[in-house]
Parts: sequence; structure tokens; C-alpha cells
Amino acid sequence: MTQTLTRPVQEKTAVVAPVNRTRGYARPLQYLALLGYVVFLGFPLLFLLSTSLKTPRQLQSGDASFVPDSLTWSNFTDAITKANLVQAAGNSLYVAVLTTVIVTLLSLPAAYALARFRTKLRGLATGWILLSQVFPFILIVIPVFLVLKQIGLVNNPLGLVLVYTVWCMPFALWMLRGYVAAIPVELEEAGAIDGASKLRVLWSIVLPLLAPGLVATSLFTFISSWNEFFFALVLIQDPGLQTLPLTLARFVGAEGQVQLGQLAAASLLATVPSLVFFLFIQRRLTSGLMSGAVKG
Repeated sequence: MTQTLTRPVQEKTAVVAPVNRTRGYARPLQYLALLGYVVFLGFPLLFLLSTSLKTPRQLQSGDASFVPDSLTWSNFTDAITKANLVQAAGNSLYVAVLTTVIVTLLSLPAAYALARFRTKLRGLATGWILLSQVFPFILIVIPVFLVLKQIGLVNNPLGLVLVYTVWCMPFALWMLRGYVAAIPVELEEAGAIDGASKLRVLWSIVLPLLAPGLVATSLFTFISSWNEFFFALVLIQDPGLQTLPLTLARFVGAEGQVQLGQLAAASLLATVPSLVFFLFIQRRLTSGLMSGAVKG
């Protein structure tokens, strides 16, 4: 007799992954949080816009409504013509751009040396960077003024550029040092093995990967130089050489009377260059450029 052997059929049970019920609520909450963050950041600009479009009568009446009763553009024209806002913006732009270029060019090689070369001076340089960030600059404003006066840089935009360069250099150097340290050394070693010189490795490999760091450093330096008030107040007395923050202070009278509409209009216009500069370079402020650069 022929016996037929039958194997028991094992039923395959499909494994059903547990449904994440919170995922359906997470995305709306994320959008809600993002919307709240945007409103929080954009409210000061909207408030400035609303105040700048109000008539002097509505501002003097103490009306706290957000929407103006009637729109007026006279605050913008008065701020531009009476306060010489365009010339002040040009002075600030000259100082901020020149400071940004000098700080970037000086901090780039110094940051690379701090990140790659392990010498005895590395600890001293790092300590100087950290100490300079907690040192109050108000204590050195008088010596700085006397030194710049001796060399003829008081009431001179180049004096502001020199002060801003020394002021912004430590933080810019610290930022770039972190970006350089994040670049794997294996990339430079691979370029050297392929026969590239040290300068070629720095130019073709390191510098493109440092683009986000350079952009972030430039943005920080530009905004810091654009908005600085204290050193400009001490070093610049000529009205034709004053920067934009000093010009904005003119809208506050000696007795505390504020030309609120013109001040709001001028402040709104003063933010435009920073926003344009950020929009111009924000594409370079991306993360993850190093992903996949080195294979494990």
C-alpha cells in the first residue's frame, strides 16, 4: 500500500503593524505651532506697519486699535526727507558690508587653524574667544575713543569698521571653528592621496563644504554691524556720517516726545536691507550638506 504523507499546512498570519493614531493629529499640530511661531515673529513688523500708516491725530488720541482708521503715507515721506534716512542707510550699508567682508576673510583661515592644528596656542586662543564674549565693552569705550582719536579715526566710518571687526571677530571665529571641525578629515586625506595640493584641497573640498558656515557668519556680522548703536554714538558726531540707528534716535525728542508715526515708518524701512540680505543668502543656509560625503 502506498501511503500518502501529507504535511500540515501552516497558515501564514499577516502581521499587522499597529496603527499610530497620534500621527493623524501630529501634522495639524505641527502646522499650528509653525503658524503661531510665524505670527510671533511677524507681529512686530505688522505693528510697525500699522503704526506707520496711522494719521498723527489717531496716534495722539491714544487709539490702540490695530487697523488704522485712515491710511496715510506721509510718515514714510517725512521719515525719508526730514531725517535724511537714505544717507544714513548708505552709511550703515558701507560700514556693515565692509565689516562683513573683513571679518569673513580674517576668521576663515584662523578658524581652520584652530580646528585642525593642535598647538599650545590653541588653548590660549580659545580662552580669548570665550573671555571676549563676556567682557563688557562699555568698560573699554573710553580707551577705544582715545586710541582712535590719536590715529584720526574718530568721526570716520573706517573707525567704526575697525571697532566692529574686533567686536564681531570672536563670535564669527567660534562659529566657523565649529563648521570646520564638522568636516571629516578623511575628505582632505582622500584629496591628498589623489595628488591634490594643500591649497587645492582647501579650495575644492573644504571651502564648498564651509558655504553654510560662511553664510551664517556673514549674516551674523552684517546684522550686528547694521544694528549697532553704542559705538556709533560715541565715535560719530557728524550728522552726515551717522548710521541708521543714530538717525532713528532723532525721532525721540529731548523731552521724551516721540514722533511715533515717523519712527515706526523709519524702523520698518530700516529692517528692509536685513530682510533682503537674508532672503538673498537663505538658500545657502541649509543643513545636511555633509550627508553621504563619507561612506561608512
